[in-house]
Amino acid sequence: MDPYIKSLGLSIDEPKPQASTRTDSLFVAQTQIIPYRRLADRRRRIMSVPQIPGLKAEEPLAEVLRREVADLLRRNPVSFPGAQPVSFARKHIEELQQKDYYLCEKTDGIRCLLYATDDQGEEIHYLIDRKNDYYFIPPNNVHFPMPGDDTFQRFHKSTLLDGELVNDRVGPGPDDYRLRYLVFDCIVLDGDILTQKPLDKRLARFHSFVLDPYKRMFATWPQELEHQLFEVAPKSFGKPYSITEKFDELPRLAHGNDGLVFTCRETPYVFGTDENILKWKPAHENTIDFMIRLGEFPTFDPEEGDTGPVYDYEAQPTVELLVNCNEGKYAVFAELHLEPAEWEAMKSVNESLDMRIIECYKDEQGRWRPKLEGNGAPRFRDDKKDANHMSTVYKVIESINDAVSEHDLRAAEDAIRRMWKNRHPEEKAQQTQQAQQVPRVNHTPVANGDMSRRASRPE
Repeated sequence: MDPYIKSLGLSIDEPKPQASTRTDSLFVAQTQIIPYRRLADRRRRIMSVPQIPGLKAEEPLAEVLRREVADLLRRNPVSFPGAQPVSFARKHIEELQQKDYYLCEKTDGIRCLLYATDDQGEEIHYLIDRKNDYYFIPPNNVHFPMPGDDTFQRFHKSTLLDGELVNDRVGPGPDDYRLRYLVFDCIVLDGDILTQKPLDKRLARFHSFVLDPYKRMFATWPQELEHQLFEVAPKSFGKPYSITEKFDELPRLAHGNDGLVFTCRETPYVFGTDENILKWKPAHENTIDFMIRLGEFPTFDPEEGDTGPVYDYEAQPTVELLVNCNEGKYAVFAELHLEPAEWEAMKSVNESLDMRIIECYKDEQGRWRPKLEGNGAPRFRDDKKDANHMSTVYKVIESINDAVSEHDLRAAEDAIRRMWKNRHPEEKAQQTQQAQQVPRVNHTPVANGDMSRRASRPE
């Protein structure tokens, strides 16, 4: 078994043989409802966040694929099936003490599912983003060999993985990045639906039946890795009480990150919002994805001969933040506060700004501000079709108002560890047994007065 699986205490079982919507009447009454207007996808400004590779499937093929994945999962809706976390609130500190959670960093990448299938015996892969768009990976760019096949010719199909695409820095140069797909869940493996199994079982299946053969293939043919469109790797999980260790690790990661994620070990995989996946961010990273709408431009006094006020289209207008309501409607939620330099950065993209998704945070003065990329440009979320729903907005605001700081999490670490140990006495027994099996070196005198070393038997 993979040492990583052992380190988490993961277990594995054998696979089957096979090659809420919230409304608020006061809120709605005080807002103007705006019909949703779909816009064409636009190119994102790329910093550490990659673009999804491959060829986007157009209709009607995309709808056929959505139906195919829904049938694979035995569900009727064809919507994006990925689980979505909730924002960490103070009440969740107690929950981390009462249930088994695993901890990982919150990666600043592109969330997508990886669908492995076949077409008349040919291996096929698609990446599925949160817009539920499908991106075809050209042949021979990704390969997942089956276990036990020394030829590495047989491959997985009817398989659905969950993960995130990241640009990992691999050198000091400006172009020294490696595209990687970090897997954090296994939803379906060779037609076997794993959603009702606990997280450790799902991860163990991925490691033993997908990752191990994949690593063995490239250990045999290392030169082939450079021909892969992206490299597949597991996301690093730890026990929920390894909080200090994880915080210390974040600055050393090869990709961007903006917080922590706690995922419940005991609960099944949930399509849509999962109350047992807890997303913690520092205050400045606790963000909401709004749709923006340009408002009124300021006016100036007309020159002699002109009549009426004249709009100054070179000046900064008001920018409204819209929240996603039910049935494709949007409502004005707040106004975006922009410093002059931020407005200039927005204009510099030379693309339409109206009705675009933008990531925002709430500053210490209670103003909504744009989250900025490393070059000072605002972070537009063109990887998302819709802004956050108002139910999500309420939850994020609740998390902001009931903020849990890094200090709070570190302070809770000992209690989380103690409660975990109480629930898992078998871990202490295993550690004791392992310690007893380690040979000890004894120094015993011999007749001539020299010292000799010999390993004693385990007691």
